Amino acid sequence: MPLREFQCINCGEKFEELVRNGTKVVCPKCNSQELESLISSFGFKGSTKSSAMQGGCGTCAGGHCSTCH
Repeated sequence: MPLREFQCINCGEKFEELVRNGTKVVCPKCNSQELESLISSFGFKGSTKSSAMQGGCGTCAGGHCSTCH
């Protein structure tokens, strides 16, 4: 049962949802089903300085995205 991050295309709301098989995910703000699945940042917690010094955080591989700072 993965916890996933979404952003609503309709209103821009960002939220997390516990997704199970058959789960219909809807925006908690506007009830839209037009959602974009985001790359979760929880996998990058820890020492971001050392990741950036090694050429990126794993998302951008160049040290230039918001998770590298």
